This record gives sequence, C-alpha cells and structure tokens, in this order.
Amino acid sequence: MHNPKIVKWLWSIMFASCAATAAPLPTVEQVDLKRYLGKWYEIASIPQFFQRQCVSDAMAEYAMDGADIAVTNSCMTESGERSVAQGRARVVDEISRAKLEVTFVKLFGWLYFLGGDYWVIDLAPDYRYAVVGHPDRTYAWILARQTALSKTDLIAIESRLRENGYDTCALLTTVQTGGLQIRQPLCEVVKAE
Repeated sequence: MHNPKIVKWLWSIMFASCAATAAPLPTVEQVDLKRYLGKWYEIASIPQFFQRQCVSDAMAEYAMDGADIAVTNSCMTESGERSVAQGRARVVDEISRAKLEVTFVKLFGWLYFLGGDYWVIDLAPDYRYAVVGHPDRTYAWILARQTALSKTDLIAIESRLRENGYDTCALLTTVQTGGLQIRQPLCEVVKAE
C-alpha cells in the first residue's frame, strides 16, 4: 500500500525539477487592454479545482474598475444554475500589459498576494482569441469572442502551446452552447478528422 504523503512528496520533487529546467514562458509583445475588455468564452482549459462545479458554458467578462480590472467568471453547473465568481486583476507589466495578477479574495480590499499570475501568451491580431497561461505551465485557458474557434485556429494554438512546453493533452475542451459539445483533450481535437 502506498503512503499518500510520500507519493505527494515524490511528485512535488519531480514536478519542481521539471519546472526548474523549463524555459521561461513568453508572453505576447503587447495587449491593448481596451480591446481585451469584454466577454470571452472558454474554449479549453487545464481543469482547476475552483472550476470543479462547471459543466458547460464557462465565460469570463472583464471591465475597467478604476486602476483595476473587474473580473466576472461564470459557468453552468450540473443543476442548471449559473455559478458566478467576482474578482479583480491588475497589470504587473506596464510595458506589455501582458502580465497580470488576478485575485478572487476580498477582505478589506482585494488581496493580490492570494491571487495568481494571468499571462497572455497568445493573442489573435483581431482579438478573436486569447490564450492565458501561468509561468509554471499548470494553468492555461483558451478564450474566444465566440463560443467556437475554427479548426485552423485550434491547430495553430495547440502547436504554439506545445512549443512553449505545455502538455496539450492536459487541456480539455469546454462544452459551449453553439460550440464544442464533448469534453476531450485538445491534443485529440486537433488530430480528429
């Protein structure tokens, strides 16, 4: 019988050594925040514990709120209700505006030190899609202005994610009304006929 603490410790050591040798994660050169604001539909993501209740129609909406960006994430749950999370984001790289921090913890103000990195690592010139990642490659979201992306776009995005050290089989497609209807690994979606 395996000791769960030892297994977890071994995995953390192996993951830390892999992360330490990974090349730095590049971001896009420039993000025009005014163009980036608005509604985005989740096309695929690496599943995260805070999205465990989501079964379909995940989306994010961004709006300026003073110096910060108001973040509203939502999705449909198995019971048919819409789950909503409110947060804030702030730019941490004023030159490119491609690196932000996001938090969903508010206690006498927004606690960014309890938040996470939100790096724009791929962005269509016309802002029809964006890919958001984390420097350790444990997070990734493919977002789009519409509920679906073309196969051509998905193939190109998947290729760039692989080139940047992501396991694209870890990204699962998001069920969207008017979009994909099956949750499956991105690496398989791009190979399907």
